[in-house]
Amino acid sequence: MDYFKSLLFKKTNRYASQWTVLFIDILLVGFSFIISYCIRFNLSFNFEVKMLWTQLPLVVLLFSIAFLVSGTNKGVVRHTGIKDVYAIFNSICLASIAIISIVLLNRYYGYIENFTIPLSIIIINSLLTFVILTASRYVFKICYDSLSKNNESPSKNIIIYGAGESGIITHNALINHSKLRIKIVGFIDNNLQKVGKQINGVKVYRKSALTQEFIRFHQVSEIIFSIQNINPKNLRELVNEVVDLGVKVKIVPPVEDWINGELKVSQIKRVQIEDLLDRPPIEIKNSKVAKDFQDKVILVTGGAGSIGSELVRQICKYNYSSLIVVDQAESALYDLQQELKQAGYHNFIPIVTDIRDKNKMRLLFEEHKPNRIFHAAAYKHVPLMEYNPYEAIKINVVGTKNVVDLSTEYEVEKFVFVSTDKAVNPTNVMGATKRIAEMYISCKQQDGKTKFVTTRFGNVLGSNGSVIPLFRKQIEKGGPLTVTHKNITRYFMTIPEASQLVLEAGAMGKGGEIFIFDMGESVKIFDLAKNMIRLSGLTYPEDIDIKITGLRPGEKLYEELLANGENVLPTYHEKIMISKVREINYSKTREAIDELCISNLFFKGNVVKLMKNIVPEYISNNSELCKLDKNFDELQKGEVLSKVLS
Repeated sequence: MDYFKSLLFKKTNRYASQWTVLFIDILLVGFSFIISYCIRFNLSFNFEVKMLWTQLPLVVLLFSIAFLVSGTNKGVVRHTGIKDVYAIFNSICLASIAIISIVLLNRYYGYIENFTIPLSIIIINSLLTFVILTASRYVFKICYDSLSKNNESPSKNIIIYGAGESGIITHNALINHSKLRIKIVGFIDNNLQKVGKQINGVKVYRKSALTQEFIRFHQVSEIIFSIQNINPKNLRELVNEVVDLGVKVKIVPPVEDWINGELKVSQIKRVQIEDLLDRPPIEIKNSKVAKDFQDKVILVTGGAGSIGSELVRQICKYNYSSLIVVDQAESALYDLQQELKQAGYHNFIPIVTDIRDKNKMRLLFEEHKPNRIFHAAAYKHVPLMEYNPYEAIKINVVGTKNVVDLSTEYEVEKFVFVSTDKAVNPTNVMGATKRIAEMYISCKQQDGKTKFVTTRFGNVLGSNGSVIPLFRKQIEKGGPLTVTHKNITRYFMTIPEASQLVLEAGAMGKGGEIFIFDMGESVKIFDLAKNMIRLSGLTYPEDIDIKITGLRPGEKLYEELLANGENVLPTYHEKIMISKVREINYSKTREAIDELCISNLFFKGNVVKLMKNIVPEYISNNSELCKLDKNFDELQKGEVLSKVLS
């Protein structure tokens, strides 16, 4: 049976010749004409059959001409749609009008003796031909669909949320997809005028009908949101109402993202956790970036990383002179180069080098003479850097110092440093190195003509090593999801948003500012993990559990955007603020940072202790480096006392 079906499908997979389609249509017209006579004479042959045979050639000829003029034979029968039915209707009308005209003219002028066709027969034939031709195409289409569906793949019962135009298009795209066995259980809509009615044979339900019993009874596996121009907040509310039903939740993209104006099934994606974070999208109006980049040579360090690569993508859209992209990761830089080439961007220069190599960086500055620098190169993983302070200092402090010094020496107009909220009251090596880099940049603002600007923000969604990609991998493996603490919170921002704000802050910076970004409300990571499980169509803790692993070395329960004693000043953009930082002793700070770099180079003593002297607010947390804190003994006594009292 399977062999027969595969053989039959192999043959039906070819497109029928337009002449074959025309021949079949003509046969159906002849058959319809004969049936019309039978219907006219009460399903009998009580009429002049000889007259029928003289009329049939004329009818067939005129219909053939009409089909050729209307092009009904050129359509792909298996993909018959409304336009094809409309073409059939036009051709039948054209042929019928021609037949009626010939019959009436013959009656008046008498060209052919004893030749006529009753008008009732012509009308019956027109209606019958339309029904038969349309039905034949849909019968073939249904047969082809049933043969082409992959019976080995499990069938899906789907609910479409939204019974508007977008919902109907989604229904047609799913039903017409040749390789999916899909049943649309129903539409969900809040419009009471639609509730209870049917669209394409599918019933429209109200939102309250979506219950666990309804899902189980109809064996629904997916709910697809197909609502255009929906407010992100409303989308979050709607999704949150259905994720507990244990189904996969998907969304149809905006119309402008459809391929050639048509929705493809492959474009219907799962709702991502990013869609549910309570953050309004950031929009920048009257941006200063275009003017700031006009005819400038721009250098991006760490250009193949998460933030750096997005900075490069956004910079490519502006009218700069040239764009130099520096990174030590060869493969990632090559991938970015190919991506930009395919996107039509060619005016950029990828350079594989290490920012710690000051001689190579000097040659780069001499050759390209950059006007704008975006410094995103850094080691950023907190637990790794806690055990590798030597490397953290080498990149985050020494590497930054190299680029900063060269920027001053070669009179770069503007230098934008990408920092982190972990530099605020740091509890780990990574955060402390970034804070030291901020301090060195503040010192260098006093020298030369270069305007140094620092940007400070929290976690970015989907960046390399961030929590969301980790959770996705753990869900794919069946769990459990690992969270370090049940109450741990983090700020989140999308990579494009963060990069957009970095560019805007760089354009508005006058030199010496530390810009901080409004990250919205902090997100509880435990709740984030539960939402990701629910969005995957699974339940917590039945399907996938969450394991509390304990805080990692150097990790905070919550992040801060402002250090003690700092406050903010507004800018023209509500999402960008200027941190009013404490005054520092520039000469002593520079001497201490120079000593740190030299000590790190020769690995003399414990460099972390030097870092704690430079950044007094740096107090290690949950790390073996806690013993280097000046008040470590007092802290230990306090912890012991609190345990005794508790």
